[in-house]
Amino acid sequence: MANFPESSTTTCDHCDRAIPTPNFELHYAHCVRNLERCSICGDMVPKRHAEEHYASTHAPVACSLCSEKVERDVLTLHKDEKCPQRIVICEYCEFPLPAVDLLKHQELCGNRTEYCENCRKYVRLRERSSHEIQCCSASNGLDTDAAESSREGRVPAREQGARRGQGQDASKRRLIVTIAITGIAVVIGSFILQRRNQNQPPQ
Repeated sequence: MANFPESSTTTCDHCDRAIPTPNFELHYAHCVRNLERCSICGDMVPKRHAEEHYASTHAPVACSLCSEKVERDVLTLHKDEKCPQRIVICEYCEFPLPAVDLLKHQELCGNRTEYCENCRKYVRLRERSSHEIQCCSASNGLDTDAAESSREGRVPAREQGARRGQGQDASKRRLIVTIAITGIAVVIGSFILQRRNQNQPPQ
């Protein structure tokens, strides 16, 4: 009996596995007699279960949505991502419809217009995202300009207040002068009337 190092292995030509060399002959006999490689996925399966493996994993099955036959192991992927009858959502109106109809629907749906409250214009739905970015940027710019104008307008407002105060002072001075002149006129009128009464002969 040959002696082999404990760590030595030999690759099985049938299953491509590294088998401990002392056990190789026993393994190889069992492997060739009981296992076969699947021609589709390459897995080693028991010969007695080869048909079951094919039927459960690779046999074409009809998609319940489009009736196309696909391998069973990719059926879920087909239904989720590739089936033309899978339900998808329109990005413009969020209406659910079959994927096969999506392109034609969105061509029409994307050309519908909506009213923009910011710029007060009608915008195509397909251009809505880019328009919102531009419109918001322009709106923020206008708000900034308005704020700057408002800040700039505070100085003239103070000046107007000063002018208003100066005008009120002038009005007060004119009123005082008017009262003074009226008072002087009353005094002079009273003096003249008194002199006239003194110059009249007694009756």
